[in-house]
Amino acid sequence: MAAAAAAAAVGGSQSSQAELPAPGLALDKAATAAHLKAALSRPDNRAGAEELQALLERVLSAERPLAAAADGEEAAAAGGGGGPGAAEEEALEWCKCLLAGGGGYDEFCAAVRAYDPAALCGLVWTANFVAYRCRTCGISPCMSLCAECFHQGDHTGHDFNMFRSQAGGACDCGDSNVMRESGFCKRHQIKSSSNIPCVPKDLLMMSEFVLPRFIFCLIQYLREGYNEPAADVPSEKDLNKVLQLLEPQISFLEDLTKMGGAMRSVLTQVLTNQQNYKDLTSGLGENACAKKSHEKYLIALKSSGLTYPEDKLVYGIQEPSAGTSTLAVQGFAGATGTLGQLDSSDEEDQDGSQGLGKRKRVKLSSNTKDQSIMDVLKHKSFLEELLFWTIKYEFPQKMVTFLLNMLPDQEYKVAFTKTFVQHYAFIMKTLKKSHESDTMSNRIVHISVQLFSNEELARQVTEECQLLDIMVTVLLYMMESCLIKSELQDEENSLHVVVNCGEALLKNNTYWPLVSDFINILSHQSVAKRFLEDHGLLVTWMNFVSFFQGMNLNKRELNEHVEFESQTYYAAFAAELEACAQPMWGLLSHCKVRETQEYTRNVVRYCLEALQDWFDAINFVDEPAPNQVTFHLPLHRYYAMFLSKAVKCQELDLDSVLPDQEMLMKLMIHPLQIQASLAEIHSNMWVRNGLQIKGQAMTYVQSHFCNSMIDPDIYLLQVCASRLDPDYFISSVFERFKVVDLLTMASQHQNTVLDAEHERSMLEGALTFLVILLSLRLHLGMSDDEILRAEMVAQLCMNDRTHSSLLDLIPENPNPKSGIIPGSYSFESVLSAVADFKAPVFEPGGSMQQGMYTPKAEVWDQEFDPVMVILRTVYRRDVQSAMDRYTAFLKQSGKFPGNPWPPYKKRTPLHPSYKGLMRLLHCKTLHIVLFTLLYKILMDHQNLSEHVLCMVLYLIELGLENSAEEESDEEASVCGPERCHDSWFPGSNLVSNMRHFINYVRVRVPETAPEVKRDSPASTSSDSLGSLQNSGTAQVFSLVAERRKKFQEIINRSSSEANQVVRPKTSNKWSAPGSAPQLTTAILEIKESILSLLIKLHHKLSGKQNSYYPAWLDDIEILIQPEIPKYSHGDGITAVERILLKAALQSRMNKRIIEEICRKVTPPVPPKKVTAAEKKTLDKEERRQKARERQQKLLAEFASRQKSFMETAMDVDSPENDIPMEITAAEPQISEAVYDCVICGQSGPSSEDRPTGLVVLLQASSVLGQCRDNIEPKKLPITEEEQIYPWDTCAAVHDVRLSLLQRYFKDSSCLLAVSIGWEGGVYVQTCGHTLHIDCHKSYMESLRNDQVLQGFSVDKGEFTCPLCRQFANSVLPCYPGSNVENNLWQRPSNKNIQDLIKEVEELQGRPGAFPSETNLSKEMESVMKDIKNTTQKKYRDYSKTPGSPDNDFLFMYSVARTNLELELIHRGGNLCSGGASTAGKRSCLNQLFHVLALHMRLYSIDSEYNPWRKLTQLVEEVNSQLGNEEQQPEVPILYHDVTSLLLIQILMMPQPLRKDHFTCIVKVLFTLLYTQALVALSVKCSEEDRSAWKHTGALKKNTCDAEKSHEVLLSFVISELSKGKLYHEEGTQECAMVSPIAWSSESMEKYLQDFCLPFLRITSLLQHHLFGEDLPSCQEEEEFSVLSSCLGLLPTFYQTEHPFISASCLDWPVPAFDIISQWCFEINGFTERHAEQGKALLIQESRWKLPHLLQLPENYNTIFQYYHRKTCSVCTKVPKDPAVCLVCGTFVCLKGLCCKQQSYCECVLHSQNCGAGTGIFLLINASVIIIIRGHRFCLWGSVYLDAHGEEDRDLRRGKPLYICKERYKVLEQQWISHTFDHINKRWGPHYNGL
Repeated sequence: MAAAAAAAAVGGSQSSQAELPAPGLALDKAATAAHLKAALSRPDNRAGAEELQALLERVLSAERPLAAAADGEEAAAAGGGGGPGAAEEEALEWCKCLLAGGGGYDEFCAAVRAYDPAALCGLVWTANFVAYRCRTCGISPCMSLCAECFHQGDHTGHDFNMFRSQAGGACDCGDSNVMRESGFCKRHQIKSSSNIPCVPKDLLMMSEFVLPRFIFCLIQYLREGYNEPAADVPSEKDLNKVLQLLEPQISFLEDLTKMGGAMRSVLTQVLTNQQNYKDLTSGLGENACAKKSHEKYLIALKSSGLTYPEDKLVYGIQEPSAGTSTLAVQGFAGATGTLGQLDSSDEEDQDGSQGLGKRKRVKLSSNTKDQSIMDVLKHKSFLEELLFWTIKYEFPQKMVTFLLNMLPDQEYKVAFTKTFVQHYAFIMKTLKKSHESDTMSNRIVHISVQLFSNEELARQVTEECQLLDIMVTVLLYMMESCLIKSELQDEENSLHVVVNCGEALLKNNTYWPLVSDFINILSHQSVAKRFLEDHGLLVTWMNFVSFFQGMNLNKRELNEHVEFESQTYYAAFAAELEACAQPMWGLLSHCKVRETQEYTRNVVRYCLEALQDWFDAINFVDEPAPNQVTFHLPLHRYYAMFLSKAVKCQELDLDSVLPDQEMLMKLMIHPLQIQASLAEIHSNMWVRNGLQIKGQAMTYVQSHFCNSMIDPDIYLLQVCASRLDPDYFISSVFERFKVVDLLTMASQHQNTVLDAEHERSMLEGALTFLVILLSLRLHLGMSDDEILRAEMVAQLCMNDRTHSSLLDLIPENPNPKSGIIPGSYSFESVLSAVADFKAPVFEPGGSMQQGMYTPKAEVWDQEFDPVMVILRTVYRRDVQSAMDRYTAFLKQSGKFPGNPWPPYKKRTPLHPSYKGLMRLLHCKTLHIVLFTLLYKILMDHQNLSEHVLCMVLYLIELGLENSAEEESDEEASVCGPERCHDSWFPGSNLVSNMRHFINYVRVRVPETAPEVKRDSPASTSSDSLGSLQNSGTAQVFSLVAERRKKFQEIINRSSSEANQVVRPKTSNKWSAPGSAPQLTTAILEIKESILSLLIKLHHKLSGKQNSYYPAWLDDIEILIQPEIPKYSHGDGITAVERILLKAALQSRMNKRIIEEICRKVTPPVPPKKVTAAEKKTLDKEERRQKARERQQKLLAEFASRQKSFMETAMDVDSPENDIPMEITAAEPQISEAVYDCVICGQSGPSSEDRPTGLVVLLQASSVLGQCRDNIEPKKLPITEEEQIYPWDTCAAVHDVRLSLLQRYFKDSSCLLAVSIGWEGGVYVQTCGHTLHIDCHKSYMESLRNDQVLQGFSVDKGEFTCPLCRQFANSVLPCYPGSNVENNLWQRPSNKNIQDLIKEVEELQGRPGAFPSETNLSKEMESVMKDIKNTTQKKYRDYSKTPGSPDNDFLFMYSVARTNLELELIHRGGNLCSGGASTAGKRSCLNQLFHVLALHMRLYSIDSEYNPWRKLTQLVEEVNSQLGNEEQQPEVPILYHDVTSLLLIQILMMPQPLRKDHFTCIVKVLFTLLYTQALVALSVKCSEEDRSAWKHTGALKKNTCDAEKSHEVLLSFVISELSKGKLYHEEGTQECAMVSPIAWSSESMEKYLQDFCLPFLRITSLLQHHLFGEDLPSCQEEEEFSVLSSCLGLLPTFYQTEHPFISASCLDWPVPAFDIISQWCFEINGFTERHAEQGKALLIQESRWKLPHLLQLPENYNTIFQYYHRKTCSVCTKVPKDPAVCLVCGTFVCLKGLCCKQQSYCECVLHSQNCGAGTGIFLLINASVIIIIRGHRFCLWGSVYLDAHGEEDRDLRRGKPLYICKERYKVLEQQWISHTFDHINKRWGPHYNGL
């Protein structure tokens, strides 16, 4: 059929369409495709084209509505496939076939890829992808690289970091617009376009025909599927359904884009070709379906509030109603903006969100300059409509990826960017309505950051598409939807509107994608210049900024505490930072040079206009409304920052950009209001507004905000202060801070606006503010490096800091392009100049420290600046901390012993433009304030603190430093009488005013004040400086009036219409309310000058009369060459001396007057009162000092006590720990061990009815099982090849052995031949404290009733030791024993070994009846239960018959084994160090043995089967094992594990055990052990060696010492075993085992000793615990001999000169040769049948090395790159939280639900299987280690630190991390010593969910 069709087509027949029946198509797509390709390749291809069109028409028919497809109705559509979607699949198959033109699709893909000129990487990724950013190589701050390109490039030494993409991104490798070429990777370095061959025409020919139809089909689907959401139902479900159906199509397109450049250019053609689009979508055909689809498209456009400019009446659809076309878009305050017309428009209802809160929303209406920006969209190409639907469907990820994958194609990039800009307004509308605005925001930014980071592209779009206009308009429009009336200042008549911070738009940061695009394009110089030149744009932008001016207004609650604390301030601060400040910094970065002056003038001009409008709108005159504050003044800050830039960088004349005085007065009010409010908030005056107001005050100064908030505010105030009248400014400050009334000479006053308790801190606030204002130079002349240094010093002085927290705390310019990039050169160089690095210290059990930077000594000495610290502290305590550290430094370096004051620091010189600022220091108002305060301090008036004095002196000193150069001594006071200040001081220079005497002051005081009682002195009294009868008028209360007057003058000067300026109502605010006592006027006699007050202050501070003596009287040099340091330490006394010296230096008159005052040595004015007060304060001070010292002493004593307790509580104070004390015979009266109960505090012995117990922690442990037998440490696998197999672990080897034994021997006998507990063994540890068991029970009861959530579970018996708080979960009863008997039992007896053997056998034979039911026995039982329940069942049950008693028996002696083995490991694997070691001191093995022995005695072994028999008697071989064939034989004695036998023998004895019995058992077992060693040795050596030895030994057999010669014994063993088949199986494979070395006598001796050592070590430990004997210390090589003599194996007469021979320790109970042959016979019997296994079961030398965690690689990146993409072996997905076990290297999913088994997540499960409940996991994505212990877990910390010694949890910073060996050691140590529970404090339950 296909052939016929082909023939027809070749004939060029027009009717070919009819001859192609559908089944034929389905049959052979390839042939059809090939035929069509051929037809199209001909020059005249019209026919082929039509044929293809027809075919596609059919295949891609979009006739079936999608909904139907989704419901699976019309199953057999175009392709005739099965269910829904089958048709689509069929269509896709067709497309693939057609594209390939008949060939295979895969081959086609490969062919196209060959033509890929891969100049760009362009890999697109989605959120959560791990990418890299290198600041050294990036041109744009948004530059990012995929991991592959990053590792292929060379970035050594660069400033790079790894990051998790938040919104998705694309790799910029190869794009020289975004990054420097030096950073390109190897693949993208070559401009490879030259050597790529040309694409053959026919390869992509079919694509050009097929793809337009395919894309059109996709668009039709999208049109069909879209239904306008109903008003109330969110339509996401429907949208997602459509998208799921289209998944294969979009994926297909996505795959095409990945084929490389050749295919991309075809796609670009298709997507941007306007003709294609017009032909296919115009909908003018006769096809009803197409018509319908076009209709739906128009409806969708219309419903989006967009008009389609042409073809409006094609289908008789009415033109959209007028309401929607202009669509309330009117909204920008354009040039002719009329404000305030309320207009609730359609748009409002569409949002469906009018009902927002009580406040009515405000709509602005005005003629925008470009209506079309908001609501006209015309689509001319597929690309445009595709983007339209992408937006409509809220940016489906697949579509986004497809559109971005195309970006490497330059032509496409431009077209797409223009399309994106064209749709910008539509994007904003969709975003505002979206329910998933977060996801959508991320996707938008994912796209826009790729487009706008490229300067060239941004510039082009700005020029051709009005990008800036669009962005600003769209932003403005967006914010319009949430405006409300501002309540600032004049609530009723305000015309100002602000954004409502409670709206979702602000609360959820919905605006950020648009703002971040705007910031991004402003970072390009060409774009920013256009913005700054365009006056219209600037006006619009200032309008936008003014929406934020005064938002989030706080009103002080005066009565009730506010009910609901609003958290809107987060939104407000974020909005100001992101929407106002960041664009501002972006613009500022382009105003750096003189040539840009014009831009600054533009911004400043429109900013001032906007500010003027704002003042008018809020009806502001001169007084701010009381009790309200807003922290948001972006217009002020724009103005301030551009001023600063103009002076600093552009050499503009400041005055040319400043407004008139009246405007300056208005400008200073609100920033000053904020400063005063900060003081009020810190004085707790806003406490009724809740915590959030404190939060605002902190955020305002916090490091990320301060340089966009407080710094510009203070700078603006400095500018105002430098240009306004200083008296006016100073009085404004004190008035704003509400402390005017306090500034009176009278001892009592009334404050009408402030409660007494707030006065002091508000006064401190005002003075501190003045000091900051006058000393801060951030914008007044400091260079960037000096600023950085000052910031860094301030942060380091508060606390030592880590590198990352410093980076975070130092306010960097928020715009990344500004130059001070953290991590840049200047940051590191300044850091190394001011700070020293303190590397982290590690104590096991200590807290994990980070690497810290701490200030260098010279920084404390010369640069510590309290002013900067105060400015930058979020918490007040930081200032205190800085002062404490400074004090400590001075004490330590011996510079100053006492309590120093904040040091005075000389400032960097002022920039000439701001010289006027210093006039503040030389104005009478300030001098009157200073004089008054000094006087009040001297007179001890209430409410004044040392802080006030400190600030007063600081201001005086600042004034002296900055005084006018020359000062005329004869300054006359010629002034008009109307100035009341003149009666105070003659001039305005501080230097001359200091010496001016003030005689009388008239004050207004309450009638109750003490001043009133005195007679007013005669007004005639005069002084040397002329009579000042008038001085009474000078009461300081006139501050306010003075300010009013100044204001009036200024206003009159600047405008004639002054009549409306001062409103009368303002003045009466300050009059005293009538209820208060009446004020009367009193005149005080003062007769002081500032100098005399200072000198008296010196007396007062030093507590001595006449303490001040002018220094220059002794040493005139001081005046000639004054060496005043730039920086001075000291306290108040030194400060006063310094000030007086400076005053004398500056004027001869001052010098003379100081000398005069000192000569007079006047006693202070009111003599009795002041001295009394002085005395009082001094006494008080002394008393306080003494009290403080006492307290310090007590605390120190307490701390040292506690410390010594912590050290000794564990060791020293412990008769209970080693109960068997060796008591000398002299003290027989001590009979029993005495215990202290830590709960009830009583001491006494442990008794049967009231037993005492040790606090213990039982835990299952698999540490022993992790020992391996090779020295090579296991590494964590970091490639697929490296895997870890657990075959060589101790646990695995023991498991294999037990199952082998169980295969061939009787089960009960097998269970006596080995120990278990290598995995899941129970480890018992104690803190050494004891308690009565009944006390413990009531303690547990109280814990149970205690509702507080502890980190442990009381129901599981967990608790903390009541004394040392160590974690525990059981109590081990102490066996009531008397020490004396113990003592007797240790005496050596002289019985011979035969008798002892008999005794042992008898004692073992006695059945151990359980002692009567006493409390003790009950406790013993319950603790045994606890021990059993500590480990899982699988680690206890090894017998073939479940529940057999043999199992319990095995388990019990294995517990003892586990504890002994673990103690051995804690001692480092041998006993060379000897001593009792810490483990020994706190050991509870003795008590544990009692409990175990008691329970083991319940199971008596049949005397037949007791191995003791086989060891000590020759058995007559009656029934050699032939008789009982059917029954499995017992385990041959040579296959028994000797250490297990030892424990069995000892625990079977009645306790307490006698020493000679113990030694007897050890001696007997040693003979067996030695024989095993010989057997193992015989198997190890070669056939020749064996026969040689057999021979030499046989010769010596009859010597006297034959039984103690290893040669003789070895030869005997060999000859005995040769009778069986043990040696016969020496096949070829066994040769590998044979060691090539020839065995010398020495090497044999060494082998035998090594074989026996583990047994000797365990035995010695056991002896140490049972009998309390100390372990001797020794060298490693003599360990064997020392231990054997300590155990009594060595005969006492043994000579030491001989080389030591292990065989000399043998003491055979029966003739050696007989018993050996008996043992060998058993083995021969077994090897007859199973020679292989017989050999395997011979016990091999145990050479276990200490357990270790896996070795980790040096660099964390190697782990991360391998594991973070690795798939999980269980679920084959890439886990969200991958983790790896550091014990065995298993890869697991943390919290992964996919790998859950019976409600246990994988990590918990693994911790049970691998560590019996203890797991140590490295979380790959966080670099943190997590510990699981039973049902709890804790975050341990990280063992990988960066170059600055700090962790990077969650890899947030992404800096390279390196292994910290010390930390890893600490972790391993805690694992081995089982101390996780004690050392780590923060545990929480994991509920099996990890």
